Amino acid sequence: MAYDVKSVNTTLCYLRRGEDYLMLHRVKKQNDVNQDKWIGVGGKFEADESPEDCLLREVREETGLNLTRYQYRGIVTFVSQRWVTEYMHLFTADGWTGEIGECSEGVLEWVPRARLLELPHWEGDAIFLELLGQDVPFFSLKLCYDKDDQLLEAVLNGEKIR
Repeated sequence: MAYDVKSVNTTLCYLRRGEDYLMLHRVKKQNDVNQDKWIGVGGKFEADESPEDCLLREVREETGLNLTRYQYRGIVTFVSQRWVTEYMHLFTADGWTGEIGECSEGVLEWVPRARLLELPHWEGDAIFLELLGQDVPFFSLKLCYDKDDQLLEAVLNGEKIR
C-alpha cells in the first residue's frame, strides 16, 4: 500500500555536560532545511523504528556516542507553508560512552546554555529550549511557520502562547 508523504517523524536530542549542550552547526549538507542553523543531533525515523530506536541510531551516527541515559521530553509539531509537517520527538541526554567523532552534516561543538540563543536558530527553538531549561515535564508544542520560515504561531499543550 502506498501513502502520500504528508508528514515525517524525527528525533532531536540535546546532550548536556554540566551547563554545556552539544550543538550541531549544520553547514555540510546541500539543500538542508537547517542550513547554517545550530541544533541538537537527530534525524528522520527509518522503517519500523520507535522514537528511542531513532534517537540511539541518530546520535551514534552523528556523534559516535552511545547514549546510556536519556529522557523523552516532548513532541514538537512543525507546520510550514514551505516544508512537509514534521513531528519531532525531543530528548535530552546526560549519559553516554565513546568519543565524539566527525559529523557528515556539520560541526559539533559544546556550547554554554547561556549562549545558545546567540547562535543562528529557528525562532521556535527558543521556546522549547526554555522549557528544557526549566525542566518542564513532557510537553506538546506546535510551531507554525510561513513560507519565509517566520514563526506565525506557537501552541503549548493546546494553549496558544504566540
